Amino acid sequence: MPSWINESSGSFTLTLHVQPGAKRTEVAGTHGDALKIRLAAPPVDGKANEALLSYLAAQFGVSRRQVDLVSGHASRRKIVRVMGAKLRPEKEW
Repeated sequence: MPSWINESSGSFTLTLHVQPGAKRTEVAGTHGDALKIRLAAPPVDGKANEALLSYLAAQFGVSRRQVDLVSGHASRRKIVRVMGAKLRPEKEW
C-alpha cells in the first residue's frame, strides 16, 4: 500500500499535496510521500477545499458527508479522512 494511505477500521486517511488553480481537476502522481492532486478551483474562500472533498467523494463513491478535511485547511499539504469506502486496489492513482 502506498505511504500516502493509512487505513483504520471503517475509514482511511490520505496525505495529499494539492495544487489549486490548475486547468482541470486530476490526480497528478505523487509529491514526496503525498498524492498530488491538481484542482481547477481557485484557493479563495475555501473553494479549493470544497472542490477537493467533492472530487474525492466522487472518486470513492461515497457521499460528500463521508469525506472530512482533518488538517491543512490553509496549506497545500492536507490530510483527508474518507469514511465508509473500500480501497479498490485496481484503482490507478
